[in-house]
Amino acid sequence: MGAVESRLAELGLVLPEIVPPLAAYVPAVLDGSRVYVSGQVPMVGGVMAATGAVGEGEGFVSPERAKELAAVCALNALAAVKSVVGDLDRVERVVKVVGFVASDPSFTGQPGVINGASELFGDVFGDAGRHARSAVGVVALPLGAPVEVEVIVHVRD
Repeated sequence: MGAVESRLAELGLVLPEIVPPLAAYVPAVLDGSRVYVSGQVPMVGGVMAATGAVGEGEGFVSPERAKELAAVCALNALAAVKSVVGDLDRVERVVKVVGFVASDPSFTGQPGVINGASELFGDVFGDAGRHARSAVGVVALPLGAPVEVEVIVHVRD
């Protein structure tokens, strides 16, 4: 177990099995020193952890729960990175995070939701986990997921 996976264990987190693709794509692609991770949804043990739009009130996924789910997406992204580089200790920097939040039309807290992923990367990688980011509200996501996260990381050879 490398330093990154040891850090995950210190945080009480376990790197999951890679989420199999839901359509005609691969979970991650290594291109030179960059890994491009396909959008990851909050699958846990092959099951979507929650479904629905994020918003305030009954019938919506709460922003707090959605933030937790964004961290699940980030953990799934790390599994995808590991699948193409073999060792997460090769990650030198998280470069970019793009988060999509299935949102009630009146919900504008997408940045707070995607903080779940950003904070996980910071907790795991320290300053190397600080990244550029977009947080976008959308009408719907695959399989009814409330949140989806894609990532670009820089790795050393």
